[in-house]
Amino acid sequence: MSGALLEVAGLSKSFPIRHGMFARAGGAVRAVEDVSFTVGRGEILGLVGESGSGKTTVGRTVLRALAPDAGRIVFDGTDIAGLDAAGLRPFRRRMQLVFQDPFSALNPRLTIAQALAEPLLIHGLTGSHAARQDRVAELLAMVGLPAAAMQRYPHAFSGGQRQRIGIARALACEPDFIVADEPVSALDVSIQAQVVNLLADLRARLGLTLLFIAHDLAVVEYIADRIAVMYLGHVVEVAESRALCRRPLHPYTAALLSAVPVPDPTAPRRRIVLEGEMPSPANPPSGCPFRTRCRYALPACAEARPVLREVAPGRFSACIRDDIVDAGAPALSTQSGG
Repeated sequence: MSGALLEVAGLSKSFPIRHGMFARAGGAVRAVEDVSFTVGRGEILGLVGESGSGKTTVGRTVLRALAPDAGRIVFDGTDIAGLDAAGLRPFRRRMQLVFQDPFSALNPRLTIAQALAEPLLIHGLTGSHAARQDRVAELLAMVGLPAAAMQRYPHAFSGGQRQRIGIARALACEPDFIVADEPVSALDVSIQAQVVNLLADLRARLGLTLLFIAHDLAVVEYIADRIAVMYLGHVVEVAESRALCRRPLHPYTAALLSAVPVPDPTAPRRRIVLEGEMPSPANPPSGCPFRTRCRYALPACAEARPVLREVAPGRFSACIRDDIVDAGAPALSTQSGG
């Protein structure tokens, strides 16, 4: 890893709430608010949190599939946050997306060869039909599928195979950066490890940089170099993956870790049960967004939102309290034996 390929600073994105037959605006859902992080060249950054925490919105805004309301998105030295369609075009082939649902990500009317050749045609990367066919066969081989798959349609493949095809399509333009938006959540558990290992292998072989979005901390710890934890549109903790999973600094991270299944059901565990539901992003609480469910909350937590600050080398947490640095969570040990 040498330097940052992506730097996100103060990123915010809201969606208007429409009411009535004339779709009048009546408030807004603050999906992402003042989010900042970096992704180094060749790094995999995991982005985790509950459903509705804003993970997917971050991923799509970073790719400029959505326009941000505020903030900077610096990709390889250029702030792309305010670029128009023409200005974004040179960056499109360098930034790609792997979708969550492999069953709806592929056009059922296109053969696999047509689906994988489409980005090549759009970006003018191959001159002849024969060259495109060769490139499609190469892409399929990279994801572990035979060249014979080219003439088949998506319905002929399993979910895991379709996700491999989706990954191959993302690789077609030789991108530098890929957002993998919950790429294994729709797959059987037996297939998830194969897809995760494929992404890790492709990172090593091609020098890819990934933003890996998921809600399963065990999966993210396995593949990611660092992890950023989101809650209600905010990043509340960032750290190296093994350090975060063994000694969380934020109470929300501790609660997520305590819910991760472990191979030995008899092992001593301290389950942290969060009270209540996640507040609505249309009406978030004042101060710390987690305070309404936090057992360590103080009156001061309602007064101002804590900033994400470096509390140890390479470790960032958005909590005003310094006396709960381990948050009482058990260590997660998916990579080591203990």
